[in-house]
Amino acid sequence: MSGVTLRGKHVLLGLSGGVACYKSAELVRLLIKAGATVQVMMTEAAEHFITPVTMQALSGRPVVRSQWDAREANNMAHINHGREADVMLIAPASADFIAKLAQGRADELLSLTALARPLARGPLLVAPAMNREMWAHPATQRNVAILRADGALILGPGEGEQACGEVGDGRMLEAAELLGELEAALQAKPLAGRSVLITAGPTFEPIDPVRGLTNRSSGKMGFAIARAAREAGAEVTLIAGPVHLDTPRGVRRVDVQTALQMHEAVLSQAAQFDVFVATAAVADWRPAQLTEHKIKKKAGDKAAPSFELTENPDILADVSALSATAGQRPFCVGFAAESQDLLKHAREKLVRKKLPLIVANLGPATFGRDDNALLLVDAQGERELPQDDKLNLARELVQEIARRLPANL
Repeated sequence: MSGVTLRGKHVLLGLSGGVACYKSAELVRLLIKAGATVQVMMTEAAEHFITPVTMQALSGRPVVRSQWDAREANNMAHINHGREADVMLIAPASADFIAKLAQGRADELLSLTALARPLARGPLLVAPAMNREMWAHPATQRNVAILRADGALILGPGEGEQACGEVGDGRMLEAAELLGELEAALQAKPLAGRSVLITAGPTFEPIDPVRGLTNRSSGKMGFAIARAAREAGAEVTLIAGPVHLDTPRGVRRVDVQTALQMHEAVLSQAAQFDVFVATAAVADWRPAQLTEHKIKKKAGDKAAPSFELTENPDILADVSALSATAGQRPFCVGFAAESQDLLKHAREKLVRKKLPLIVANLGPATFGRDDNALLLVDAQGERELPQDDKLNLARELVQEIARRLPANL
């Protein structure tokens, strides 16, 4: 599998002082569930918000609290733990602790370890947590800019209600969001500097104000690809039909309803992108006329209403037809959701729409599910990606796309 998961990874989780320490307890639980091992390191201030006993119980390891901890054979906890970790995450990172990191101060164990960690060993992730005024203060913003320049990844902060009763930026991200950011940080970045446009979900073609033609596509595969592409370093825009899914972090989302709206949203910007991935299940037809009011059932009338259909534009074919000589054609990846003869129909679509790659799957077997199996089809042959979680498949597909991109695109 090309994508990296947290299974077998060792996470050094540092807590500085802040109410958000309660979220770190949930984060430890999620990390352990994901297969990681976790070593918790706490400042004295953090112990005023959550106890080391709680963090030890959740992590299964004694919490490291002092640079003078004699349990280390060489009495060098700041060296040993920094070298054992695949990734170091400080969550919560208070305004004071961010200032310490920016200035290279090392007057207690956590800041000492951050300073002593080998830069090539793994990334340093920092999740700010503070009052909105503290976050907006020029000093904090200068310190954050220094950390970014030094190579640290700043996660958040989020926006919302704060412990002080105020509302604004400064909340630490939720535990599940931090888990996703950790996974993303460990992924390879073969799409760094690239831009990717993705369509996902069904379209809804209205018949009257309350009814319409649609399909069972959940959009989960497209949203997983958007997340995987963002993890791989790309700038990602996701054009989504009517689905109830959270937008992957760092992804720009455009919501549409109909095939015509999706066509307009895609074609108006497709030429700006390096890659176009068409996962959306776009309706082939729409009613020729929209009935102004709800079509009512008449008493005693058993005849079903009828209406004329007209063909929708073919989004993928139109993007594929963009002039390559003018430098407008992105690398196009099509999806084929079939109910039978999967390879036959996928290969026909590959040829008909002049695509470099088709990703095929049996639609009825995967709609709404969290797992899938894919068949990659190109001019040279085909390759199966066996049944797996859709995010894992998306990560492998993104790596495959990155390998196929022309260097001059």
